[in-house]
Amino acid sequence: QMKIGQFDAEKQRIAEEREAGERNLASEMKLEARCEIYVEGQPTRRGAIAYIGDFKPGQVWIGVRYDEPVGKNNGSVQGKVYFSAPEKYGGFVRPSCVKTGDFPPLDDDLDEI
Repeated sequence: QMKIGQFDAEKQRIAEEREAGERNLASEMKLEARCEIYVEGQPTRRGAIAYIGDFKPGQVWIGVRYDEPVGKNNGSVQGKVYFSAPEKYGGFVRPSCVKTGDFPPLDDDLDEI
């Protein structure tokens, strides 16, 4: 009667359109493609796409193997392995946060010391 939350048809339509857009973006991405990750309020990170698919029910996510230990996991969450990466080198982001392109791995400048 009050059309709150899941009962609000307009909010449901907007959420479905947003998810359709995310799925469209994900369909254009390829595994192992180099990428930059842009998440509001966080520094830009680089890595390679290691997983494309459902991570949360009904939502498509991109698993990224980062160049640096800036991730939250190793490619597995709650015991389920989605991809493999060293600890803290893996993370999951929405496709709208991913830009693919010719992004070389970050150089840690250790060879100049």
